[in-house]
Amino acid sequence: MSKILIIRESCTDVFTYGDVERLSPEAPVPVFKPQEDVKNYGMAGNVLKNIEKLSLNSKITFWTQKETITKQRLVEKKSNHMLIRIDSGENENVSKLELTKENLEEIKNFDVVIISDYNKGFLDDWSLIKIGQNSKLTFIDSKRKLSQEVVNHMDYIKLNYNEYINNKEIVDQNINKFIITLGANGAKYLNEIFPSPQPQETIDVSGAGDTFISSLVVKYLETKDLSKSINYANKMSSLVVSKRGVVTP
Repeated sequence: MSKILIIRESCTDVFTYGDVERLSPEAPVPVFKPQEDVKNYGMAGNVLKNIEKLSLNSKITFWTQKETITKQRLVEKKSNHMLIRIDSGENENVSKLELTKENLEEIKNFDVVIISDYNKGFLDDWSLIKIGQNSKLTFIDSKRKLSQEVVNHMDYIKLNYNEYINNKEIVDQNINKFIITLGANGAKYLNEIFPSPQPQETIDVSGAGDTFISSLVVKYLETKDLSKSINYANKMSSLVVSKRGVVTP
């Protein structure tokens, strides 16, 4: 049984589906008539749900912030077109991860630590370095501008293409650590493109990155083969983008 620690900010995803039949006479904006709400765990919570579905023999521990973060999306039901996303609960007062000596010792007991860093304030460079120093194996999916010291203490770092552009210089200097996701085109590692084995019509990209990192880690724990793990993560991600909302494969 694999012991997995997930560290990151979590949220509640709310998809409010409804109809849009006309523009407002007051301004050139759609008039939205809500019909139903669909709620699920987001960010770290979605990574947790993915791993629960993909790895039945894992023991999962979850560290996240105290505050409630909500992401509400207003979506026109027929087209699945998102009109607006409303984020609440994010501010400069998000509680920081407190790493005690006991926490750091506990980290050493896990087979892998997954850090899903949305850069909301829960994690900082110091905590990322300390986690990496004490972990047997560390995967991170990060939205921040990365420092070389953080990179040095991570085993593998997953970025999407825009995050790669934001960190291009440091990625190009450390290509053995970075896996870049490319949407329907698959993923890139060590300058090799791993194409998606079954590209799907993209209905909704929400949560696709969470599925990729979850699938990648689950398969790597099983095989210790990064190429096989990337191909598996591509396959699982292609399944979820063909569905509405945030779903697990």
